[in-house]
Amino acid sequence: MASQRGESAAPAKAERKGLDKSHYLYIAVIAAVILGALVGLLFPEVGKSLKPLGDGFIKLIKMMIAPVIFCTIVLGIGSIAKAATVGKVGGLALGYFVVMSTFALAIGLVVGNIIHPGEGLKLTPYDPNKKAATDSTVDFLLGIIPGDIPVLPTLLAAILVGFALQKMGPSGAPILKAIGHGQALVFRILIMIMWLAPVGAFGAIAAVVGATGFQAIVSMFTLMIAFYITCALFIVVILGGLLQVVTGVNIFKLMKYLAREYLLIFSTSSSEAALPRLIAKMEHLGVSKPVVGVTVPTGYSFNLDGTAIYLTMASLFVANAMGTPLDLGAQISLLVFMIIASKGAAGVTGAGLATLAAGLQAHKPELLGGVGMIVGIDRFMSEARALTNFTGNAVATLLIGTWVKEVDGEQVNRVLSGEEPFDEQTMVAHHHGVVETPAPAMPAKA
Repeated sequence: MASQRGESAAPAKAERKGLDKSHYLYIAVIAAVILGALVGLLFPEVGKSLKPLGDGFIKLIKMMIAPVIFCTIVLGIGSIAKAATVGKVGGLALGYFVVMSTFALAIGLVVGNIIHPGEGLKLTPYDPNKKAATDSTVDFLLGIIPGDIPVLPTLLAAILVGFALQKMGPSGAPILKAIGHGQALVFRILIMIMWLAPVGAFGAIAAVVGATGFQAIVSMFTLMIAFYITCALFIVVILGGLLQVVTGVNIFKLMKYLAREYLLIFSTSSSEAALPRLIAKMEHLGVSKPVVGVTVPTGYSFNLDGTAIYLTMASLFVANAMGTPLDLGAQISLLVFMIIASKGAAGVTGAGLATLAAGLQAHKPELLGGVGMIVGIDRFMSEARALTNFTGNAVATLLIGTWVKEVDGEQVNRVLSGEEPFDEQTMVAHHHGVVETPAPAMPAKA
């Protein structure tokens, strides 16, 4: 982590170019959603005929589900083992992350059951066997995309491989490193696929709006607004209440202290860009370097509260939109699956969408056709996901620091009251002596 701290200022210009590319994708998706909705409203039959565009994009996402789940779960289990070896801080952090992620997933299910997003649309799943309804060229092109690999067997294999590598000790390190390289390749392919998101979103939204009319637009906006409200309440009530009880710190003061990071995250739809700054600011706030060095990078991999809420709410939205709502038993099994698979939602843009598709495929494969609607509004919800993930990690750092008595309370009060403002040079000046990260951080993309 010392390298992240020390290099954070130097490559700022280089990073800026990468961020600009993601902005182009963001703008393209927004334009595609608007254009698709207009085509669906004005020319319903044309909109319906564009459905294969969305189906093709979903098939590409399905193709990547198994590799994403396998690589991230294997590496995640290895990271847990490494983090636990640092003792009390690592074990406490991981226990807290599991509890909070589970709680966030449960909140998503509760809110989804209250508002019933997507209800009434009754979309019909795409059936590739209906040759009369599709063009032979379309069938040929969609047939080029490889079929998906079953998710649950992949998940079981990944868990077994992860624990087996733990038992191998140092001799398993080269294999773990090779899987890490494999994950980098898988995520690179996923990034390439995500550049087709505007095309997929255009086709999916045009087809849905063409089939259901204005109700589809209302349903999507309902989900987005409910998700933003849920994330806001989670931050203020759950995280804020826990922070106040344990540390006596006001959540709004902490958020004001992290205001520049929030602007950065909001403009990039990713908390990755703010990782080095969060480390520097938490240390400046008064949390000890060892606690920050363990908690922040581990949290970026395992403490994704916003993503957890998104996964369960989006799953219920798709199920309701397809006219096959999940019963209580299916929701509980989905919750258990997401607790494990959500650890694979850290990494790059699109991994969360792949995890969502994996959960649906594992429970009801026929629901995958509805993921096309989520593609259209996924980018609109990414800011809330990233901001919630980031805030959850900042709060976790203070909480764990307090529990292990590694926080300077007087320093916290001085910093949050403005008496000791953060110096940007802190990012570089105090990089010596930072604890090496025990768990490799997988940046939490939205």
